[in-house]
Amino acid sequence: MVEPASEAAEPPLYLRVAAALREDLAQRRISPGTRLPSERSLVQRYHVNRQTVRSALQLLRDERLVVTDRRGTFAAGAGDTTAAEPAGPALTARRPSFPGGPRAAEALVRASLTWEPPPTPLAPRLLLAPGEPTLVHRHRVLGPHGSALQRAVSWFSRPALTEIPQLARYRRGRDCHRQPDLRLLYHWMHQAGLRITHRESVGMPPGPTTTTAGGAARLLVHRVVSDQHGHALEITDIDFSAQSAPWTYEFSA
Repeated sequence: MVEPASEAAEPPLYLRVAAALREDLAQRRISPGTRLPSERSLVQRYHVNRQTVRSALQLLRDERLVVTDRRGTFAAGAGDTTAAEPAGPALTARRPSFPGGPRAAEALVRASLTWEPPPTPLAPRLLLAPGEPTLVHRHRVLGPHGSALQRAVSWFSRPALTEIPQLARYRRGRDCHRQPDLRLLYHWMHQAGLRITHRESVGMPPGPTTTTAGGAARLLVHRVVSDQHGHALEITDIDFSAQSAPWTYEFSA
């Protein structure tokens, strides 16, 4: 049973419903391919309203744990993201992935975490004093001959390190592994009850170096992820070869 939140610090109800259902799926209390209880049953089980249930199910769909069609919502099978034929065109878009997360273990990807001051112009946006260090993530995708196809650097704000427990454990350089896995970063923000907004600017690099050594065009992406109060949580700059390392913009409505 999910009790109503008693403190502002507690996660939103739909996250708690999603966590309960996720546990049922993980423990195979709901087997792959099995239909989940109806929305009405879930409303009664968790003592929440229907919109809360729908938000929880949408999160599980985003995570590819369940699929929905005209017959209802079903637990996804192993490797199956289309267990049931959709009733119409897919309208759900996924959140952007953190740079390189899903490929962090591959041989041609290098990722690292450090603790250092951000560039001076970024400090106020990250709610940091000039020269104050913060968590910095660097990610590179290398070509077959060691040339950099994509570079990304992310700076995290004071609110991000305060509000997101999974990031707080890296504070002051603790647990900064050589190949950190931050692929769930935006999910962690969601779990922390943060309603995030992504803003991306795409452009060409200034000066004559607008192409790579192989002649492919270079593009720059400047990403700012903010919370519901407008405070920046993460600022990321991505520099990549448009030919060899295409960048896909995905978002959630």
